[in-house]
Amino acid sequence: MAMHEPIEIEEAVLALLGALEFDNGRAWKRFDFDVMQSLADQGLISDPKGRTESVRLTPEGMARAKALADRLFGA
Repeated sequence: MAMHEPIEIEEAVLALLGALEFDNGRAWKRFDFDVMQSLADQGLISDPKGRTESVRLTPEGMARAKALADRLFGA
């Protein structure tokens, strides 16, 4: 199995968040915590820590997520 660069994994997760977002930017946070924390540190999603089951994409995160989803999934 080929190893992927962390940036590729982050882009794939961000694309999935964008493709599966609901309620104007909310997305379930069922992905690897380190990846989710990195996306939060970059200002693309709200802080994934806590008891809530979802995160919110920031405006920049939403734009990047939708562009990545379109590129990767044709969504």
